[in-house]
Amino acid sequence: MRIIPSSELIINQDGSIFHLHIKPEQLADTVILVGDPGRVEMVASYFDSRECLVESREFRTVTGTYKGKRMSVISTGIGTDNIDIVVTELDALANIDFATRTEHEQKRSLTLLRLGTSGALQPDIPLGSFVFARTSVGFDGLLNFYKGRNDVCDLQIEQAFIRHTGWNEQLAKPYFIDADRSLFEHFKDAVVDGITIAAPGFYGPQGRWVRISPADPNLNEKIESFSYEGRRITNYEMESSALAGLAALMGHRAGTICTIIAQRAVHDMNTDYKPFVRQMVEMALDRLAAL
Repeated sequence: MRIIPSSELIINQDGSIFHLHIKPEQLADTVILVGDPGRVEMVASYFDSRECLVESREFRTVTGTYKGKRMSVISTGIGTDNIDIVVTELDALANIDFATRTEHEQKRSLTLLRLGTSGALQPDIPLGSFVFARTSVGFDGLLNFYKGRNDVCDLQIEQAFIRHTGWNEQLAKPYFIDADRSLFEHFKDAVVDGITIAAPGFYGPQGRWVRISPADPNLNEKIESFSYEGRRITNYEMESSALAGLAALMGHRAGTICTIIAQRAVHDMNTDYKPFVRQMVEMALDRLAAL
């Protein structure tokens, strides 16, 4: 059995994992992930009780109970690179014996649900909608670094997308990864079924530009017109593909729900979207408590 060296798995002196600074006993089996550290308190405000509050950099964790179900809410910061840190460390907390640096024989499977905000690419998706990333498209290339990538990705839709967009070979190869099916089934009557792009940036990678124009100014039009077996791309965000992909490789179930706070076609970000976020959080907590 492999003994994981300290250079690969860094454990702090207090027995907590390197970046998150939480200990194995502080992690619940049900985990809500949010990007903004400030949103952790908003989610945790619904908890009936709290066990701990841990803060380190952009990573903030509260573990408690909601309607009798133990949950953790953790902020990830922005981007798939941070998701790589968070999901890897959550898996280590669940499945590694820190004393021996070896895997537990009996694996622990976590439920990871990301709650985010997004702008809709399609004009018929109204503000306040909850889009479940049934499939995520990774423009970030993260999953391409891991063995087994092709085993968990949908290679047929990937090739269809590359052909349709005339994908630039200088960019990371996109990957298409499904959310956990059982998690999608649990939420599907309360959400819009979406194909969500996880971009490695907020500006150029999502077709926005301030002073540097995009390499392919028509890419968004190609993306918006892409369809596969009657399904289309609904929205951009920056984390869902890494979450779904790493969870699939590690044996956890994961999904992403984004509330729509803007329409890309309208170019208006002046709407007060906080009520939409609260509605999404309330819906998600109730659904998770029923799992």
